[in-house]
Amino acid sequence: MKKVVVAMSGGVDSAVAALLLKDRGHEVVGVTMCLGVVPAEGGRAKCCGPREIEDARRVCRTLGIRHYVMDFAADLEENVIRPFVEEYCRGRTPNPCVACNRSIKFGSFLAKALAWGFDGIATGHYAGIELENGAYRLKRPKDRRKDQTYFLHAIPKEALAKVLFPLAEYTKEEVRGFAKRAGLPVFDKPESQDICFIPAEGHGAFLRSRGAGIEPGEIADREGRVLGRHRGIACYTIGQRGGLGISSPTPLYVLKIDAARNRLVVGEKRELRSESLVADQVNWLVDALPEEAWAKIRYAHRAARCRISQNGDRLAVRFAEPQEAVSPGQSVVFYDGATVLGGGVIQEVFGGTR
Repeated sequence: MKKVVVAMSGGVDSAVAALLLKDRGHEVVGVTMCLGVVPAEGGRAKCCGPREIEDARRVCRTLGIRHYVMDFAADLEENVIRPFVEEYCRGRTPNPCVACNRSIKFGSFLAKALAWGFDGIATGHYAGIELENGAYRLKRPKDRRKDQTYFLHAIPKEALAKVLFPLAEYTKEEVRGFAKRAGLPVFDKPESQDICFIPAEGHGAFLRSRGAGIEPGEIADREGRVLGRHRGIACYTIGQRGGLGISSPTPLYVLKIDAARNRLVVGEKRELRSESLVADQVNWLVDALPEEAWAKIRYAHRAARCRISQNGDRLAVRFAEPQEAVSPGQSVVFYDGATVLGGGVIQEVFGGTR
């Protein structure tokens, strides 16, 4: 790629991505995607706010490259926020970052860049893309602590040839070092780990602001005995222990979120284990699957050995050892060594109580 558009958030990672590409001889343009996220009064937006846009503009000025701001608020609303609210109201735990990468960054943003006559886009994600036997593959990065491939598994396979991840071979410490030596004004800027559109008050406050009915309800055990009251099912996740407000001789965890009855089902930790799951909305990044793979059922989860079988648009996953707190709505992502095979959205869980 000679001409590349870099998605610049105002943070150090995207700034160094632009720096590295310019140093390698690419023609680089920086674009900040404005997602319409409005900060609370006196607060600061987690992304694409006025300060973030100005930080990106200062970086581009330092690098001597052009900078533009583009409005993707409607895309975020339609493809990320609305499905997020709908899923939570169904008692599920969606992953909006996966949806944003699939639909916006590597969907509409990439399409616009190609329409402008650029060869592709680049971002500051910690991931890699390699050409193997004539096909592009998504790879885990050098810095495994920062590995973001879980959130990137839903990128369309055909898009990989049009994407660059310049940070693949560097650690976070090395990236900050590059930024400091180059005099980039964001070299020591802290990073945000939170969902960009969720306010400091949390998921419940956001869902209420979107008109979702977050009503208190019962907390019960598997036999139906009512043990207490919850604040609203959107405030809880599968596997949660704290914040239940109930007393028990043994620790209790959220086993199931029953949206139809507005009820949380709780039980002991051993009841959280699941032997298998079914997923759909599957996106494969390879042409053939190995007999065995390694699956992550959430971003911070250690990969677990599994077998995969596909039936039409759905796939069944059986784990070599039962896994805890498998949550419908989350993504299951498959790996073969450093290669990302693909993934899907968890729909059903078996071997536990759900």
